[in-house]
Amino acid sequence: MSDVPILVADDDPVSRTIVAAMLRKAGYQVQLASDGHQAWTALQQSTAPHLAVMDWMMPGLDGPEICRRLRAIATSTPTYVILLTSRDAPADVVAGLRAGADDYLTKPPHEEELLARVSVGLRVVSLQHTLADRVRRLEEALSSVKQLQGLLPMCSYCKRVRDDQNYWQQVESYIGRHSALQFSHGYCPECYERHVKPQIEALDRPMKGQDERSGS
Repeated sequence: MSDVPILVADDDPVSRTIVAAMLRKAGYQVQLASDGHQAWTALQQSTAPHLAVMDWMMPGLDGPEICRRLRAIATSTPTYVILLTSRDAPADVVAGLRAGADDYLTKPPHEEELLARVSVGLRVVSLQHTLADRVRRLEEALSSVKQLQGLLPMCSYCKRVRDDQNYWQQVESYIGRHSALQFSHGYCPECYERHVKPQIEALDRPMKGQDERSGS
């Protein structure tokens, strides 16, 4: 997914340039933000990057606050956030993750570790998009399916059914209007022997009598 843009947000121009250079060297597209407000604005766009490498401490909005805002938005494809921080105490790491960060890196980041963690993040993003697409297709399929539920009155003799408007109609008409089913008609073996075959034999008898008289 090297064609997926990555947001790099850091108020330190040196750190921002170094991280961006590492990512570009690996073939990634990079979008830059110099403070928290720029990062938040970029992440609200319809074409927002789905992965962000973001500094913890930034003027205006810091990394954890942006994470909290992102997690408050209901979406099937949330932004994957890697926090960059010089804080490596366990309590600080926990605080960042609880704010909504997906991963963290200590500053200055090592190139191989940065690329490895970005690769993991992009795999997660790809899986999220695949899952969201499958859910969308399933919802579309379910929306086109009409289900028959509840109690359906049926006549014991003619087998017609009564709809909600108290109108009696053939079963196939009712089901056809309440589902995507279409009917084709035929004969089951039992009905063929009981009804169809005697009718065919009855039709054959006069024809055989005519043939016999013609032959005589």
